[in-house]
Amino acid sequence: MTRTASFVIGILAVSIVSLAQDRPAPPPLESGASQADVDKALIAAPPNQRDQATVVKWKSDFTYETLRKGTNRLVCYDRSGFPQQQPFSVQCTSIANLTRVAQNLKAEAAGDRKKSEEILSAAEKDGTRVKPEFGSTWHSVAGPTREEARPHHAMIAVPGATTQSTGLPDNPKQGGAWIMNAGTSTAHIMVPGQ
Repeated sequence: MTRTASFVIGILAVSIVSLAQDRPAPPPLESGASQADVDKALIAAPPNQRDQATVVKWKSDFTYETLRKGTNRLVCYDRSGFPQQQPFSVQCTSIANLTRVAQNLKAEAAGDRKKSEEILSAAEKDGTRVKPEFGSTWHSVAGPTREEARPHHAMIAVPGATTQSTGLPDNPKQGGAWIMNAGTSTAHIMVPGQ
């Protein structure tokens, strides 16, 4: 029994070392970027995408600077203290969604939720609302402090989708996944427990 256990432990150790060697190292930081800023933004990243994600830092004019250029399609950023955000707030999504994120941040800078919703509704109505990448995920972690921050929610963008096209309910009453804002560019599938 001891030989078998030693053999199994040995195989596991070799497998773990082999797996660790197969993972590429995270990309280097851009000149002047802070590792602490990168690490903070990556808190919202799914573990299997974290090491290769791009990290950006938003500027006050709703443009961004790249802190680390990743090799996958995930991009993460810090929204802590931005208008309508928690004191600690980080988010990750597809790099294809950065224009939509900028539009959201600009609308949220209006100061209150009602005004922001009016701005975004007007953009939806006049056709200038930027659509997210269909099937892209959004991961958010937020809270009053970093220590108290929790996953806020995870969602999957399905712009234009409806309850009829997805077969999903438009509310969480059944306890499973559901579609929110059906039929709009903001339509997304809410994932329970996230």
